[in-house]
Amino acid sequence: MKPRELLSRSLWLAPLLLSLIFVGGVLAWVRANGIEEQELQRQTLISDALSTEVQLRGRIDDEITHLRKLAASLSGEAPSQAALAADPEVNAGLRRLWLSVTWLDAHNRVLAEVPRQAAANRYEDGLSLHLTARVGSDGVLVVRYAPALLLKRGVPWWLARKYDLQLVDSADQVIASSTESPLRVAQGARPSYRVALTGPLRASPLTEATLTDAALELTLREPIPDGVRPLAWVLVAGFLPAIAVASWLLRRQMRHVQRAEVAGRTEAAWRRAMEDSALVALRARDFDGRLLYVNRTFCDMVGLAQEQLVGLLPPMPYWPPDAFEELTERNRRSLAGQAPREGFEARWRHSSGRMVDVMVFESPLVDAGGSQIGWMGSIIDITERKQLEERERRQVETLAHNARLTMLGEVASTLAHELNQPLTAIASYGAGVTNSLAKLGVQDELVLGALQRLGQQAEHAGRIVARIREFLTRREPRHERCDLNEVISAAVDLLRRDCQRRGVTLELSLAPTVPAVLADAVLIEQVVINLVRNATDALQAREPGEGARRVTVSSRLAGDFVRIDVCDNGPGLSGRRVEQLCAPFYSTKADGMGMGLAICRSIIEAHQGVLDASESSTGGALFSFSLPLNRQSSRELTPETVHG
Repeated sequence: MKPRELLSRSLWLAPLLLSLIFVGGVLAWVRANGIEEQELQRQTLISDALSTEVQLRGRIDDEITHLRKLAASLSGEAPSQAALAADPEVNAGLRRLWLSVTWLDAHNRVLAEVPRQAAANRYEDGLSLHLTARVGSDGVLVVRYAPALLLKRGVPWWLARKYDLQLVDSADQVIASSTESPLRVAQGARPSYRVALTGPLRASPLTEATLTDAALELTLREPIPDGVRPLAWVLVAGFLPAIAVASWLLRRQMRHVQRAEVAGRTEAAWRRAMEDSALVALRARDFDGRLLYVNRTFCDMVGLAQEQLVGLLPPMPYWPPDAFEELTERNRRSLAGQAPREGFEARWRHSSGRMVDVMVFESPLVDAGGSQIGWMGSIIDITERKQLEERERRQVETLAHNARLTMLGEVASTLAHELNQPLTAIASYGAGVTNSLAKLGVQDELVLGALQRLGQQAEHAGRIVARIREFLTRREPRHERCDLNEVISAAVDLLRRDCQRRGVTLELSLAPTVPAVLADAVLIEQVVINLVRNATDALQAREPGEGARRVTVSSRLAGDFVRIDVCDNGPGLSGRRVEQLCAPFYSTKADGMGMGLAICRSIIEAHQGVLDASESSTGGALFSFSLPLNRQSSRELTPETVHG
């Protein structure tokens, strides 16, 4: 058995051990407290004994004072029983403490005595002490008093209730006691303390007892018991069995709990394995949208660990930034119970950045008591299905585009065939008019130049129609050695007047070191014309007060390619990519067919070149195409030309 399991199974002993430690601590505290109380009791006993001795000595001093007053009042009178008995000081003394007052002469003969010997007193049987005072020059007053009566009347009542007071001699014999029947107890049975008596305490000459080294002893009537009190033992005797029984019951209960925990862990592990093995992502949320639980499939779907997801509130990290508003509103409706029963589609973002299409089904989350505590979501990844649907849709669109391209090609081929004859006729009529004017002797240079220009344009139009017809019939372009700067200049010259009419400035920035390339000059010219026309059309959306409208056409060397750029300062591409712009039948113009850039891209790719589009540094659009240099042209280039 592992130490951890052994410790877990022995935890039921902890309360019993702690209880034993507690009981031991309590007993030690009780013992220490008892010792402290005994010490305090002894100190109090000593203090009370000293205080009692002082009080007794003060009482005797008072009696001596009264006796001296009595002697002074009797001085000069004749000794007699009547005179002594009639003195008020004698009567007061007899009521206080005195047993008898005897008037003696110089030879110690009794002259008078009050009370007489016959007057019995219950304190006469014990040892008596006496006080003396001189009367005149030859008389003596002797007052006898009982020490027991002194203890009774000279000590406060509360002190007499707390202690047993005794007068003892040096032989440990009791002389007087505050109790009726004093008994000597074993030494150390009860706490006691002795104080040596001082002052006018002497033995009576009428008795044989003496008070040599007499002492006052105080004995505590109710001492604090030594050791642990019986009540504490009773409580401990009742507490420990109760704790033992409770520990045994706790051990049995812990066994039940351990078995329940094992069963619960087994069931939880089984349920967890089922949930993690499910192909459907699961999530549990409370009414605020806080994630309470997600399974492994959900974590794999969004690319985040369970620890990163549980406890999060909307917005969630897997929501695409561009769809926050839509997903926030949908989340609000779902938490309000308005989610469609048939589920809804959503787009999430994986932590890697790729998008995930999901189908979400929401249902109430109910606890064991039958109360709804949130919402349970089942999420299915439909990304592959959406991709298949998108692929099928594109295939259908591609087939439709191919069909339209085929039809357009046939129409273009028919138009090219039909336009060829009128263009030929125009060229023939122009030549005929020129010949007729020559025969008539007309030498007007303006008219002859116009007719010559008309013939050239008709021939050029015929060549364009022929090239397009050949291109549409899937024939390779005619690669001839041509100067791209001349092709660009010719294309710009054709469009310059139209650009001026529309308020657009055409600028050329042609590198003079661009070598000739093998290309179809007619088709490349059409590409340049189409790009410049698109730039001019885009600039029409620019207000006149926003600055000059400008289109710049430039050429330069770029490694083994010649690059031609058509740049404008218009509104730009608005985030559109070249693949979208060159898609067949896609157009940003209201009256556009969407075939211009598609044909341009096909022409450039037929020359093993690349057509590209990007945002211009001036804020507009930048369309460019690159044509490869032929080997001969590459050999003619010098390093200075390439780097220049």
